[in-house]
Amino acid sequence: MAFVAVAALAACSASGDSGGMDDSGAPPADYVDISQVPVAPPVPAVQLGGSTGTWRIDCGRNMQGIHNSDNVVADPGIVGGAHHFHDYVGNVSTNALSTDQSLAAAATTCPDDDKSTYYWPVLREPGPDNAARLDNSADHNMGRILVPDSVLLEYRGSPVSSVVPMPEFLRASTGNPHGFSQGGVNSEHVQWTCSGTRDRITRQQYPRCPQGQQVVRIFDFPNCWNGRTTDSPNHRAHLQFPDAAGACPSDTFPVPQLRMEISYTVTPGSNYTIDSFPEELHSPISDHGDYIDVMPDSLMDRVVACINSGQQCTA
Repeated sequence: MAFVAVAALAACSASGDSGGMDDSGAPPADYVDISQVPVAPPVPAVQLGGSTGTWRIDCGRNMQGIHNSDNVVADPGIVGGAHHFHDYVGNVSTNALSTDQSLAAAATTCPDDDKSTYYWPVLREPGPDNAARLDNSADHNMGRILVPDSVLLEYRGSPVSSVVPMPEFLRASTGNPHGFSQGGVNSEHVQWTCSGTRDRITRQQYPRCPQGQQVVRIFDFPNCWNGRTTDSPNHRAHLQFPDAAGACPSDTFPVPQLRMEISYTVTPGSNYTIDSFPEELHSPISDHGDYIDVMPDSLMDRVVACINSGQQCTA
């Protein structure tokens, strides 16, 4: 299994690794005072027939320290293909070699037998490295891995219609792990904010939050499904994002939209960064999240019924 548990190791300086994160973190231009970020525009208004319910599920915050440098959604079968560590909640067996069958048979950190897998790059602060290295696949990412203070997993409706169930084993990605080197393509649905300043959103810079506020990462996933497949050759084409009004393309079906919000206590002034491929230089534009739906059909039916009836439900 290609994951490792976080362990307390002897302190080692990241500044000696020329390809990694040293005490300077990312370039200064990659950080912005949240007070300097414009107020975000309003979200699309809910129209007649829209679905306003939400379903929240608490799968923990990876206190177990489950990490690996795989990406089974974007690079299935390639062990260490991500070259950076991910945090995992939900399915505890997820790695590059996972199959639908292995995921369905595994344990989970979620309630209600939700064996879905949820993951994103770890966040680090400069300092002693605390990740046990069983290989060299993430050696350019150095520093102390931050355990999230909270992980909110929420399924939402469509502002213009009801939603239909996701098929089991549907794969989904948001953001782009190559966003920096590819000029920001597919990076617009990953956002950053501060816990006390939620009306200000930054997409291309790490926020500097006021004392006492948490740094918050927001991942919105595509929810317009082609109605046929759970994956596609590029691992994206089977799911699309809705338009600015929240409507899906005419040849797709709206499924519950997953939002992940990951909150951290960051040392004031710290040049914290995400793990990334070496060529991405820890840029926030390369942030991303991935998901595989491994809910029992009966649970997905409950999620859909809750959302379409306008309720706010908790698993």
